[in-house]
Amino acid sequence: MDYKKTNAPATTVTRNLMDFCRDTNNVYETIAIIGKRANQISVTIKEELSKKLQEFGSTSDNLEEIFENEEQIQISRYYERLPKPTLIATQEFLEDNIYYRNPAKETAEKLNNN
Repeated sequence: MDYKKTNAPATTVTRNLMDFCRDTNNVYETIAIIGKRANQISVTIKEELSKKLQEFGSTSDNLEEIFENEEQIQISRYYERLPKPTLIATQEFLEDNIYYRNPAKETAEKLNNN
């Protein structure tokens, strides 16, 4: 996924707490969902960055080469400008782009219906 194309804000934004209760009816459950998704996004971004930076890995200890690599600097700046994973996950949740389920609730509902 290209996280640069997300419409998540790059800085923190004050949000209405009731927007987070809309689907789950529980703010804490919503925060847990957003937190888990933010961890997934963070791992994905870290893996992408590591793969791209491995191309620049050198076996020599020449410091001049490391500091003068413009392409590596551009890649690093790209990832620094991305919104934080928490902000991306929050935006995804508010846009209903996160699939989630609660097995404990599903089990309780099945028991109540029988």
